[in-house]
Formats: sequence, structure tokens, C-alpha cells
Amino acid sequence: METRRPSSPLSRTTLAFVAIALVSALFADLEVSTVHPWQELGRLLHGVVTPDFYATDNLGGALAYTMAFALLGVAFGNLFGFLLALLFFSRIVRTGCAFVRSVHELFWALIFLQLFGLSPLTGILAIGIPYAGIIAKVYAEILEEADPAPLQAMPAGTGRVSAFIFVRLPDAWSHFTTYSMYRLECGLRSSAVLGFVGLPTLGFHLESAFSQGLYSEVSALLILFYLIIASMRLWMRRALLPLYLVGAAAILPWGLSFSAANIWRFLTHDIVPHPLRTASADIGETVARLGEWLHVMLFDQALPGAAVTIQLTMIALVGAGLLTLMFFPLISPLLLGRSARTLGHTFLVVVRSTPEYILAYVLLQLWGPSMLPAIVALALHNGGIIGHLIGRYTEAITLRVDACRGVRRYAYEILPRVYRQMLALLFYRWEVIMRETAILGILGISTLGFYIDSAFADLRFDRAVFLILVTAMLNICVDIISRRIRARLRLQTTMEHQ
Repeated sequence: METRRPSSPLSRTTLAFVAIALVSALFADLEVSTVHPWQELGRLLHGVVTPDFYATDNLGGALAYTMAFALLGVAFGNLFGFLLALLFFSRIVRTGCAFVRSVHELFWALIFLQLFGLSPLTGILAIGIPYAGIIAKVYAEILEEADPAPLQAMPAGTGRVSAFIFVRLPDAWSHFTTYSMYRLECGLRSSAVLGFVGLPTLGFHLESAFSQGLYSEVSALLILFYLIIASMRLWMRRALLPLYLVGAAAILPWGLSFSAANIWRFLTHDIVPHPLRTASADIGETVARLGEWLHVMLFDQALPGAAVTIQLTMIALVGAGLLTLMFFPLISPLLLGRSARTLGHTFLVVVRSTPEYILAYVLLQLWGPSMLPAIVALALHNGGIIGHLIGRYTEAITLRVDACRGVRRYAYEILPRVYRQMLALLFYRWEVIMRETAILGILGISTLGFYIDSAFADLRFDRAVFLILVTAMLNICVDIISRRIRARLRLQTTMEHQ
């Protein structure tokens, strides 16, 4: 009698997530609503091969502002993230960092626009605050995972400050700098996207060109953006960093003013729920009105928006995993030759360097407002990132001399060795995909971001802040679930800081 081999926890977890994604897809709006999508795609492809670098007014300024916001925002995040990492043992600090990093940069930008308008502070803080929470977590993990041997070799009586400065910090510093470079790449993407809310970065010109169908101008803007990211390791030198920061601060338009009275009003009045702002002497009436307000917010906006956000996230997560399986062989030396890998590297640089928001915006112009553009954008971007990391991971794999070739090598030799790492990175990116899913609502998809953007547009800041808090709690819950699954499956995210 044949006995069935029990399935592994990895396969059961994979099947469970695939099943959830398939059920979510059954109820998803995946309709292509544009009348002539192929005609529009042809115009876009024609623009890609005919870039117009002279169509954008003040193109140099847009590039400079994009880099300036990224440099200053990431520097702000690194400084405060490093300080918070030293205090990460505190539950209050950990909770605060979890909250600030769970709110997307665009939501922070929408908040700071009400406080500072289109001031440089809006862009710097919108990038710096969530990045400080992310960097604090990563730096704290790097310090925790540092080799304990040097500490054990210290002379007796060495102070904690001396031990940290001369032993722990030098060991972790190279990891800090490597992660800072990656975070700067993320900062450039975030800076470009901030143009969609009015800041003078590349995103501002991209939105204008897209809305007018000027695809040659769009192509030129994106090519320049890719070149900035691809060449970052050439122009980003430690010795030049102070000069870059001073130059970034000098070129930003600091002349814009803002009112302290308006800031105070926003913080003490505008974001307070409307029933409490207009409370009467009758406490019972105030409580009843507050209950009605909460009922509307929860059942008409928060819960429907959260349901769509989770639905889209789960489909995009599994989609990213499937694309990773297709993408990592493109740069693996075990599967392809040098010429093919060069093309693969170029493709993955474009895919992972294009912000999800911009990619979703492009696809919305082609296919119309449904979940499909968001799903494809999220899956492509995250599949490109993880595919790049897994492809690099295969460089360290040594095969037997008599190892099989072609598809059999992929399926039986390489995939089993990288699958655990791939799942680890997917679960690590799960919370990131959730954050990006929420903000895609600003493009018209009915996620939580749709209701948040509508509240800001209607100047109902109490509703907007309430929904942002719901988004933050949802992201924190996903992060907790992800960490528990990784711990249960013993998935080591050794590549997540790259």
C-alpha cells in the first residue's frame, strides 16, 4: 500500500495563501474599461522609443528637487532612526516606530500639506518620519545580530558607551552604510511620487504629461529617473555627502511661508471628530452624535476600504511571488549566460526602480479604473525587487559537476534551495505591499486611500486622520502576522537589508 508523504509547513502555507488570493480574485474588479486600450498602448510604446528631453520646462530643477528631497529626507530618517535604534529596547519606542512606518509617505505628505503647504518641510518630513521608523527597526536588528565575540574579548571594566563606540558600532557600520544606500534609492522613488500631490519633483511633471497624453515627454522623464538610480553608486560618495546635503538645502524654495495659527488650529481643532468639536451641553446628545459619526466612518468607509485593501494586497502578494519565480532566473549565472543576464539586469532595474504609484498610474491610463492596474503594478515592482535579491543569492550556490541543465536544473536543483529565502522576503514585503495598496486609492481604486483622499479633498480632516489611523493599525496587524509566520516557519530574512 502506497503511503502519502506528508506536506511540509512551507507547502501548506504557500497553498493557503494561493487559495486566499484565488478567492479574493473571484470577487475582484478586474475589468478593462477603456474603449481602445491597445491603441493607447501603441501610443505609449511609440513615446517610449521617441523620448523628448526638451519638452519639460525646468527639467533640471525637477531633477534637482527630486534628489534634494530624497537626500534631506533620508538624512533626517537616518539621524533619528539611528538614535531611536539605541532606544529600541523600550516598548514605547518600538510602538512609536511601528506606527510612523505604517503610514505611507503620501499620507504623511497630505497631512503636512495642511500644516506647511508646499514648503520643503512637507517633502522632507513626509520622507524622513516614516523612514526614521523603518531605519530604527533595521538598525536595531543589525545591532542585535552583531557578532558577540568582540564584546566578550573586551577588558573588564569597559564602559557601555566605549564598548558601543569602539566595538559594536564599527562591526555594524558597514551594514548601516549598505542599508542607507538602499534607503536612498527608496527615497528617490518616494521623492518622485510626492510630485503627484503638488511638490515640484519629477512626479509633478509626469502627472501633467500623462494627463495630456505626452508619452514622449513621459519617456524622457522616466529615462532620466532610471539613470539617476542606476548611477547612484557612482555619484554617491561618502566624502561628497556633506556637500550634497548643503547643496540640497540651498536649492529648495524655502521662501514659502506658513502660519503657526493654522498649524495650531489643525492640531487642536480640525482633526478632532466633528461631534466633539460642536459638542453641546447635553452629554447624551454629544455621545449619540459621536456614535453616529463612528458608525458612518466604520461601516461606510473604514470597513469597505479595509476589505478592498486586504483583497488587493493578497492578490498582489501571490502575484509578486509568481513573478519572482519568473524573474530571478534572468540574472542567475547558474541558468543564463552573461549577455542574457545583462538584459535581465536591465529589465529588473527598470521594474524595481519604477515606483508602484507611477506604474499603477500608467496602467490606469491604459486599462481604466479597476483593481487590475494596482495588482499588476504591485506584483511587478515587488517581484522585481525579490527576483533581484534571489538572483543574487543564487550566485553563492555551488552545483555538482553532473548537475542537470535547463528546466530540470531550475526545478530540481535551484528552486528548492532558494524557495525558503523567497518566502521569507515575500512575507517581509507583505506589510510594504499593504502600505502601497492603501495609497493607490488616491488614483481612484476603492482602497482606504480613496476615502482618505476624498476626506482631504472635502477638508474633513477629522475623517482623514481617523482613516489614516485605521490604515496604520491594519499595517501593524499584517506586520505582526508576518513576523509570526516567519518565526513559525523559521524563515531567515538574511537578505532583507540589502
